[in-house]
Amino acid sequence: MLTQRFRGLHRVSAYRYIGSRYLSGKLDTLDHQEKLDELLSTLPPKAKVVICGGGVMGAAVAYHLAERGWGDKTVVVEKERVGGGSRWHSSGLVGAFKPTLAQVRLTQSSVRLLEELESRGRPTGWKQCGSLLLARTRDRMTVYRRMKSQSVSWGIHCELVTPKKCQELWPLLNVEDILGGLWIPDDGVADHHLLCMSLMREAVAKGVGVMEDCSVTAVLSKDDRVCGVETSKGAIECQYFVNCAGFWARQVGQLARPQVKVPLLPCEHYYLHTKPIEGLNPMTPVIRDPDGYIYLRERDGCILAGGFEPIAKPVYEEEITSIAQRCVPEDWDHFHVLLQQLLKRVPSLSQAVLHKLCNGLEAFSPDCKWIVGEVPEMFQYHVAAGMKTVGISAAGGVGQATADEIIDGYTKYDMYELGINRFLGLHNNKRFLRDRVKEVPGVHYGLPYPFHEFETGRNLRLSPIYPTLRDNGAVFGQVMGYERPTWFESLGDTNIDPADKSTKPRPFKIAYTKTFGKPHWFDLVQREYWACRERVGIADYSSFAKIDIQSQGREVVDFLQYLCSNDVDVPIGSIIHTGMQNERGGYENDCSLARISDNHYMMIAPTIQQTRCKVWLKRHLPRNGSVTLSDVTSMYTAICVMGPFTRSLLSELTDTDLAPSNFPFFTFKEIDVGLANGIRAMNLTHTGELGYVLYIPNEFALHVYNRLMTVGEKYGISHVGYYASRALRVEKFFAFWGQDLDTMTTPLECGRTWRVKFDKDIPFIGREALLRQRAEGIRRQYVQLLLTDHDHELDLWSWGGEPIYRDGNYCGQTTTTSYGFTFKKQVCLGFVENLDADGIPQKINNDFVLSGHYEIDIAGIRYAAKVNLHSPNLPTKYPDKERDVYQATRKHHDPQQYLGRHYQP
Repeated sequence: MLTQRFRGLHRVSAYRYIGSRYLSGKLDTLDHQEKLDELLSTLPPKAKVVICGGGVMGAAVAYHLAERGWGDKTVVVEKERVGGGSRWHSSGLVGAFKPTLAQVRLTQSSVRLLEELESRGRPTGWKQCGSLLLARTRDRMTVYRRMKSQSVSWGIHCELVTPKKCQELWPLLNVEDILGGLWIPDDGVADHHLLCMSLMREAVAKGVGVMEDCSVTAVLSKDDRVCGVETSKGAIECQYFVNCAGFWARQVGQLARPQVKVPLLPCEHYYLHTKPIEGLNPMTPVIRDPDGYIYLRERDGCILAGGFEPIAKPVYEEEITSIAQRCVPEDWDHFHVLLQQLLKRVPSLSQAVLHKLCNGLEAFSPDCKWIVGEVPEMFQYHVAAGMKTVGISAAGGVGQATADEIIDGYTKYDMYELGINRFLGLHNNKRFLRDRVKEVPGVHYGLPYPFHEFETGRNLRLSPIYPTLRDNGAVFGQVMGYERPTWFESLGDTNIDPADKSTKPRPFKIAYTKTFGKPHWFDLVQREYWACRERVGIADYSSFAKIDIQSQGREVVDFLQYLCSNDVDVPIGSIIHTGMQNERGGYENDCSLARISDNHYMMIAPTIQQTRCKVWLKRHLPRNGSVTLSDVTSMYTAICVMGPFTRSLLSELTDTDLAPSNFPFFTFKEIDVGLANGIRAMNLTHTGELGYVLYIPNEFALHVYNRLMTVGEKYGISHVGYYASRALRVEKFFAFWGQDLDTMTTPLECGRTWRVKFDKDIPFIGREALLRQRAEGIRRQYVQLLLTDHDHELDLWSWGGEPIYRDGNYCGQTTTTSYGFTFKKQVCLGFVENLDADGIPQKINNDFVLSGHYEIDIAGIRYAAKVNLHSPNLPTKYPDKERDVYQATRKHHDPQQYLGRHYQP
């Protein structure tokens, strides 16, 4: 028995003896693998699409391409055998809840595919046994209550249950330390090998060619587009390449010319199998106990158990060249943390007979998300990898999305958060990956507190003023590898003597928010907020993406007129805020463009857009090379000074006349500051406060910063972090790309119709879609909601993603939220819809929005909310009549038509 055998054993060799002692003498069902018939004997000379990888992901892409009529245009190459991965190294768990809406929708699509294949007689191993999530702590129960609230938005049936109910659902559970759980009856399990073979057989039947024992040796390009693939069995011309190599996706990326970066690195991952357990119900639910890092499920009358340990063991994937080598020797010492928790949760497991402990390597991305989409280095090279241990949950949805993107150029889901162009080259650095991936698996079952920060792979991209900010109390968050201050501690909060700062640097501190209620940084952020509103705040904006776009003649103007929905042909020195829409009218980018000269613009875009916006620009560049792009993100340190006294402060440091008549709001000038020159100054702040953003050549950054701080002392200048900036912009009702705006959101839906110039001489991308939407009417609207009966000291906070109710009926979700220090209320931004009885969105207008009574559900409690349609007028001690605060969501064309309620203090 397991307990008797494990008692008193501490050596690895003893553990291995136990494992081998109980190996089955007969062929186990999991050792059985089917073979695919009708394989290609030679590669065809041409194909439309070549898919690398015959696993479940490659099979899913091939299946969906075949469903779209591209079967005879598609070839799959597999270096060993189709579906050849070990069935011992797969949990087969299919859970609907995922961290983000896109992953939820893709998983739901996968479940529909499993059910459809089963209905056609194609085996997948699909079993809808349900899953039970357990909670040991109050914070975990809060997570489940939030999930229960979100389930309305996401269409997931679930139920909060008591410890007693947990034990009824799984009688073998020890529930002494359990506070409750979340029961998800529609979850289930499937078999990755059976699914892979069923998908591939369906694909082959519709014309897909499959070549086994065929390795990719190179992916070739011409004019930045895929043109062919070289393999161990010859070359094949193609227009599209799909990297579904899973574990080896990073190495396959390195075979491309130019090389493609696929940031993945494998870790050891464990699966414990018991011998058959008498009386075990085949429909026993899956158990997930995230506070213990573990899961359990029934498989073929046995128990399969595993987990995601907090500190994982990375491996060198170069040493793994075959599927068989992915099964490495077990490390009982490393597995011990999971074994302890398994025996604690199911004590009777100690009486089960061990069959195997399998150590199968799994590859993880540096942010614990899937990697999909077209790569930035080469057009028509797609990736569908990085699914970690849940490829079976992702396969159907990701396969369909990949096929849609190849054929249509877009998907029906907003995929930006999963797109491979969310990465930079630094994320593919092997040393960075080996450092980061140690903590990535643990994120699966970690508590999803707001604003999660990784602790590895830090201190990477640093602005020249980083050491000074750190020594002045900065606590950092990381975005695109950049260390960005989130808030500033008082220097009195540290044991370091300020007098010793020059010789004893302040330690690097990482931001954290380990609560779902009022955070510990509240008072510090409040202090920074009021500095921006009543004195002067200084913030490091260096992480923003900065791109210079130029041409010899007028080509750059025509290029941007085609890409931008606003009119960019503005006077030199003007700044224009504009969206770059896709063919459906959604936002591919939301940016500011400063016209430096006749044929030179500087684009400022969100930090997370650094790779993504360059790809969008590059995709549409004139083929004759008349327009050039230069990523100058790392050339400039951006310092934002904001507050009512910023003009007075900056006037003491420059000879440039800053009067509104010479340097009006939303314009650009190149100025001197202190002794430095060549500083691109923009009269805007991105938060709605008065102020300037100074784009400073790096060699002058520290000098300008020191001058600002020295002269600013008499104006009460204070350092400001990202959280205060976020509070300012949420209170001002400013939408932000990647949080409020995405590829499915149009300017008409978020109150930015006035930024869309339909009558430009050059029709912009998405114009026809927006004209249709304008004629037909919008079906959702961006709003600001102020919680009126919420106690920010005692109640749980809204952190985004909460359902919105209108007159008691579900009508939408929040996007970005913050505490409004002027409102003295929680402020939520989000979209509301006019849903009919069947849940179908109908036309929506201002009257509909303003006539309802709103509530926001935070972890099961609904709080009343007041709705705003546009930017409120916030009271201020220092009104500036010469420079209006920028009204990012106010519509200017017809004040009567778009009149909304203002907040009245």
